[in-house]
Amino acid sequence: MDDWTQPLGTTPLLLIAAAAILVVLVLIIRFKVHAFLTLVVVSLLTAFATGLPLEDLLTVLTEDGFGKTLANVALLIGLGAMLGKLVEHSGGAKSLADGLVRVFGEKRAVLALGLASLAMGFPMFFDAGLIVMLPVIFAVARRLGGNVLAYGIPAAAAFSVMHVFVPPHPGPVSASELYGANLGLVLLLGLLLVAPVWYVSGYLWGGYVGRKYNLPVPDFFGADVTDGDDVTVPPKPSTVIAVLLLPLVLIFMNTGLSSLASVGAVDAEATWVQVLVIIGSAPVALLISVLVATFVLGTRRGESGSAVERVLDSSLGPVCSVILITGAGGMFGAVLRASGIGDALSDSLASIGLPVIVAAYLVAVVLRVAQGSATVALVTTAGLMAPAVVAGDFSGMQIAAITIATAAGSTFASHVNDSGFWLVGRLMGMDVKTTLKTWTVQQSIQSVIAFALAAAVFSVV
Repeated sequence: MDDWTQPLGTTPLLLIAAAAILVVLVLIIRFKVHAFLTLVVVSLLTAFATGLPLEDLLTVLTEDGFGKTLANVALLIGLGAMLGKLVEHSGGAKSLADGLVRVFGEKRAVLALGLASLAMGFPMFFDAGLIVMLPVIFAVARRLGGNVLAYGIPAAAAFSVMHVFVPPHPGPVSASELYGANLGLVLLLGLLLVAPVWYVSGYLWGGYVGRKYNLPVPDFFGADVTDGDDVTVPPKPSTVIAVLLLPLVLIFMNTGLSSLASVGAVDAEATWVQVLVIIGSAPVALLISVLVATFVLGTRRGESGSAVERVLDSSLGPVCSVILITGAGGMFGAVLRASGIGDALSDSLASIGLPVIVAAYLVAVVLRVAQGSATVALVTTAGLMAPAVVAGDFSGMQIAAITIATAAGSTFASHVNDSGFWLVGRLMGMDVKTTLKTWTVQQSIQSVIAFALAAAVFSVV
């Protein structure tokens, strides 16, 4: 598709995108068509409507969309579900939940979960971190009231703000390189902003939706399959914490070594560096953690190999729907990207002549709403706005603020073309309407607050 040019203008492309999103919502909400089927059908129809070359159609749908999305998340969801099932089945999730309540009290349990998620979100990607924390989130929700939104939304928001605003995650790192920003200043500013952004958009908003929408804790990890040979004594909270920290430590090793290699502090070509980076990659780190948890939470505590195997197998069934719908959401987003909808809108907006920080935010918002991916919106906007930023007489902190503002725009209004929308909604047992009312609004609040703070920093430094 490198030599293909979109013949349609901005207005028809915008109308096609709006119609496609409307059809998705109507089919799922009004006519109760399965989300996976809906997304596949609408992706195909959108590709035809926007005139994508027929010879490239299947490549865009299957490889660039469905395949690339699942290449990033399928292993994480599957291995994370196995780890979560082991933690829950062993009684570890309940044990850790009880420990959190004892230490922090019932009124501060949500705050404790959120702070733990912020810490885990520093090296861990959004989807991997959320999957790992789910059994603890569910256990605390069952222990204190049974409404998953009050506990799940603050935790998911914590992983989101860390993933989008704080290096060494790929979005802010790539944007920093394109803008010529000082990565240390971006890291400092990101860390300063995530606390107030999360507190309002995650903690306070999560409390509100938890009171407004009563959503029971889903049986996400499947039914008990041990045929009566349950282990009666749960593991200690410290044991569970150690198991959950293992992928965190391994992934942090990966990100730390990668950051050191990028500045020349270590030799990226050294065998030991490459081996440790691979070990610390998210899929391998989760695989190692599952193997360790199989022994620590299963075999060592008296469960037979066949019983542990059934526990692991039972974790995969409930996540199949999540994986397929997430992949289909990625397919829809890929079609919107390949059709040129986001590029046409962003080019038009960039030519209006707004202040650089405002233009960067709005272009990222348009790209996010148009094609779904926060990382794509962030990196594409940075590439588009980089000449204006480099040419401007901005201080190092101002460029860092522009980077954060661009990241803020890339999180606005997660909806049906975003694979993360389906991931959060399905993991927490929400239907599309509830996900729009809770997660989509949360992402929008997060975006606006982060931009306001970044703009304030930009204006005073």
